[in-house]
Amino acid sequence: MNIKTGGCTEDCSYCSQSSRHPTSTKASRLVDIEPVLEAARKAKANGSTRFCMGAAWRDLAGRKRGFERILEMVRQVRGMGMEVCTTLGMLSPEQARQLKEAGLTAYNHNLDTSREFYPEVITTRSYDERLETISAVRDAGISVCSGGILGLGESDGDRVGLIWEVSSMPEHPESFPVNALVPIKGTPLENNEPVPYQNILRTIATARIVLPQTIIRLAAGRQTLDDAKQAMCFMAGTNAIFTGEQMLTTPCSPWDEDKAMMERWGLEGMHSFEQVNVARKERSALESSHELTERSPVPNVGA
Repeated sequence: MNIKTGGCTEDCSYCSQSSRHPTSTKASRLVDIEPVLEAARKAKANGSTRFCMGAAWRDLAGRKRGFERILEMVRQVRGMGMEVCTTLGMLSPEQARQLKEAGLTAYNHNLDTSREFYPEVITTRSYDERLETISAVRDAGISVCSGGILGLGESDGDRVGLIWEVSSMPEHPESFPVNALVPIKGTPLENNEPVPYQNILRTIATARIVLPQTIIRLAAGRQTLDDAKQAMCFMAGTNAIFTGEQMLTTPCSPWDEDKAMMERWGLEGMHSFEQVNVARKERSALESSHELTERSPVPNVGA
């Protein structure tokens, strides 16, 4: 769910939410808490195990009240028994810690492409700045969701370079989203040709070999693939999809169609917190919380 649309100061050449591109996306304020909770309840009722919230901005600088609202969103969605993911731009270690304490399961911060090709796509945020945010998230005990976008004009080597970068992290990300560019009018990439389907398959298959424990999520652009092509993606190594009414500002396949498709394939959904590394981090957080409680001094109320 997009909880804050448009007006972003970044110049990501694929994004309709950049204030630097003449797109039809209008900037809006951060949404209130209740519409988010309503959307999360609907997602859970439809079988989703993780609810992701995205805000279109560079970072949280100067957004103290907005961040407090987001922390409450995280607490309440987590209280529903769902995994919670956010994508809020760059984070400091302290902001990552606060999100973890609120109950955040995962943080999405895509590298998008290889280090070499990245400057052709984005100039307002460096590759190393993205890696710093991912480090802050990982150090806070939050699961990392970091992947890329295919169809930006990259080469085969750039797709390999992206997988190499995430595989070289201290820990492999728990989630690797594979997005196919959805060209949007007004963005610099509006005339890009669709990424060849075989490139999507080869990227998924390579990532599955290199990142054996990672959840590979078929993300943006999935609605352009028919059942047979999506089934091939699962056979190549995909084991999750983004679903819902909309994926930020781009179309998404609806729940009913996705559930029917999975049933035809004979696939059953995982439960929340079932992935091995996600479960490990959740246990670690609970143990740390228990340890802090045990070690906390009893206040001397009679003093």
